[in-house]
Amino acid sequence: MWPEWNRQGWLTLLIPLLHKCAGRRGKSEQTGHARRETDLQILVVEDEDLIRDVVVDILEGHGHNVLQAESGERALQLCAETTPDLIFTDVKLPGQMSGWDVAIKCRQSHPAIPVIYATGHTLSDPRPVSGSIMLHKPYRLERLLESIRTLTHQ
Repeated sequence: MWPEWNRQGWLTLLIPLLHKCAGRRGKSEQTGHARRETDLQILVVEDEDLIRDVVVDILEGHGHNVLQAESGERALQLCAETTPDLIFTDVKLPGQMSGWDVAIKCRQSHPAIPVIYATGHTLSDPRPVSGSIMLHKPYRLERLLESIRTLTHQ
């Protein structure tokens, strides 16, 4: 599902077709077990539960392993424990850290991690890291997936 808000305040949930996910599965030549060709570890940093849940479901449905953080501080803990292949972060987060800060600090120890920023606030002073893409809310599922493919060269 993918939420979209219209100008009247109505929430529309867009549900992707299953055949889009089914084409991403294959068989491992070594084990013969089903695997997905797009296995990436993606760190999703989003404080809104509904948006985070929907994004995680979509990414997992497309074959990605997803780490979840509801704050910048939690995202930094996860970056210290593992190296994600990509960070997808909201710019405005609760607490002292923004999505800009998350990207900068995670890249201190992992400089090549691509970043996708999402924001609904046009007044934010952009501070994107190199190798990043900015999505403006509301964004479409295909734009998110296209951004992941672009940054990870898939």
